[in-house]
Amino acid sequence: MTRKLTPAARKSPSAVTTRVPAPKPQTPPDLDTARFAAIIDEHIADVRRKIDSVLADIREVTAAAKDTPADDEHDPEGTTVTVERANEMSMLAALEASLAEMLLARVRLDDGVYGICERCGEPIPEARLEIRPEARYCVACSAAARRH
Repeated sequence: MTRKLTPAARKSPSAVTTRVPAPKPQTPPDLDTARFAAIIDEHIADVRRKIDSVLADIREVTAAAKDTPADDEHDPEGTTVTVERANEMSMLAALEASLAEMLLARVRLDDGVYGICERCGEPIPEARLEIRPEARYCVACSAAARRH
């Protein structure tokens, strides 16, 4: 039995649609970018000073640990040194995360996409940016993310 070959159905050119990329959200034109650049830079400098201070504390605790016996279990000061070092390390991690967020905020500002909610695309209120210059979400989207 012979099969009859038929040409494949083709879509007409009018049926083909092209996707136009959505416009990239831009920093709101009324946002004082110079003022927010100064705020972000000030926060970055402040976090870096705090990191330097915590690193100095960690060095101090580490040096103090050399003077204590290695057997924490029987030394009343040993657990204090261990806990203090753990606290300093967690503080350092939090400060480094904060610095990373601030640096990303500065990049968004320099790229012209600062002050726009990454979830809904609406402008983030200036009052929120003044309090949290690293904010990536508006209040409503931030609250919704915390609920989930």
